[in-house]
Amino acid sequence: MRITSQSAACRFTPEEMSIARETDLPDLLSHLGYQVRRLGSYYTTKEMDSIRIKNRRRWRRYSTDQGGDAITFLQEFCDKSFPEAVNYLLEFNGHQARDSPQYPPSRTEPPKEEKPALVLPIANQDQRRVFAYLQKRGIAPQVIRDFIQAGLLYEDALHHNCVFVGREVGGKPRFASKRGTYDLDGPGFKGDVTGSDKSVAFPLPCDPALDWVAVFEAPIDLMSFCTMHRAVTSNAVALCGLYQGGLDTYLKNHSHLKRIILCLDADGPGQEATRKLKAEYEQKGYQVSTRTPPLGKDWNEYLQHLVFGKEIKPSKIKKTIQKRRNYNQWQI
Repeated sequence: MRITSQSAACRFTPEEMSIARETDLPDLLSHLGYQVRRLGSYYTTKEMDSIRIKNRRRWRRYSTDQGGDAITFLQEFCDKSFPEAVNYLLEFNGHQARDSPQYPPSRTEPPKEEKPALVLPIANQDQRRVFAYLQKRGIAPQVIRDFIQAGLLYEDALHHNCVFVGREVGGKPRFASKRGTYDLDGPGFKGDVTGSDKSVAFPLPCDPALDWVAVFEAPIDLMSFCTMHRAVTSNAVALCGLYQGGLDTYLKNHSHLKRIILCLDADGPGQEATRKLKAEYEQKGYQVSTRTPPLGKDWNEYLQHLVFGKEIKPSKIKKTIQKRRNYNQWQI
């Protein structure tokens, strides 16, 4: 039974609902891959120029007479249910999402719903569209092959999405994230497969001889980094957002790790999360360092700049620019 917005809202505390509803929409849309631009006192996007964002918190699409806040935006354009949207926004704003939020004390808590099992999409007979899409993003063919052979990536048969599979230490799939391979009309489809465990996210195997782990936001950013730094074949995790559960699980499973390298996006949410996580894990006794792409919002944008000469707007250029010929050097 699909949970309605009204009943689902009761599962979150008033504070959590306020955090979700007050999400900065221009920052959220930029994080989702939209090209946001200012239009007088409003914001809009290149992909949907009929959208107007007022006070950075409310949106309206005049071509369809729809509107609302960040929650309704994710429901309408990212195909998320109400609870999924609120959880996503809690993660985006640096708060821990809850798969089974508590009811207010004034209500009787109902029996917990059993979480659905993860069922991976049916695999396609070949991986041609995944290869074509990821190579278009600048990722090296050998890196793509390595991820496919490791069982971390494949093409689904129905929609030909990239399916990134997060596996627990024993190899069992626990998480899967889909990324559309068609994005000519704007950002492609993104979404987690039902039943995914966000606390596993998308990890690479851990080499016991290494005492560090590198942390990224998205699998494509992780693959981009592996393309630039071919020595990196293990000891990394993509959070598939900004929820730190994937990192906590990785550290718990590999207790010998002492160092964390935060390689999150260079945008506002990514750097805010970097500061928060650095302080938190240093307090826990880890040695934490940070790396951001010398140019652009994330590691894939920087990779496309290096491989294809993709232009990066001045607002996205960092003051300290690493020389192009040194981009493949990896130092802990």
